[in-house]
Amino acid sequence: MDKFTTITGIAAPMPLINIDTDMIIPKQFLKTIKRSGLGVNLFDEMRYDDDGNERPDFVLNKPQYRESEILVAGDNFGCGSSREHAPWAIKDFGIRCVIAPSFADIFFNNCFKNGILPIALPQEAVDVLMKDAEKGANARMTVDLEAQTVTTSDGESFSFEIDPFKKHCLLEGLDDIGLTMEKVSAIDSYEARTAQQRPWV
Repeated sequence: MDKFTTITGIAAPMPLINIDTDMIIPKQFLKTIKRSGLGVNLFDEMRYDDDGNERPDFVLNKPQYRESEILVAGDNFGCGSSREHAPWAIKDFGIRCVIAPSFADIFFNNCFKNGILPIALPQEAVDVLMKDAEKGANARMTVDLEAQTVTTSDGESFSFEIDPFKKHCLLEGLDDIGLTMEKVSAIDSYEARTAQQRPWV
């Protein structure tokens, strides 16, 4: 998993509440178990018309937001089903951070396991960040995980809370497998000791 330290990039404004996981990645794209290739179908039903053509008024189809690394959204982001494909699609598109007033719990935790930083901030702060994001490609927002701050293109900064363990995992690029591999020496020692003590197992 890629490490997350600091990103300075374009933020896409999506001021919708209750964006659910089916909106993020519709059910017809859940057949794959690969984490790559889903970015093209992120927000599929909002991005494309029935003929598969891009809707020019959708934020991620606009030229200034095609390279967005940050998404500023409304309340209760990631609600609905627990599909892990939702953070996969977000990450594959290139978004590394989602900022909203609140998140659905399962989606929130899945983000950390996939190298995405979800930041919950008060509505007043999100409103400021949303306005900054609406400036387009000339406005670059900075997210500093170590300092736990989000800074607008104008220099206004907001602090956010994060669980220390989740912060450690993102900074070090550790998913569940990576955490296990940190203990590989202890695991190998245990297996060797067990093989000697209980060779019949």
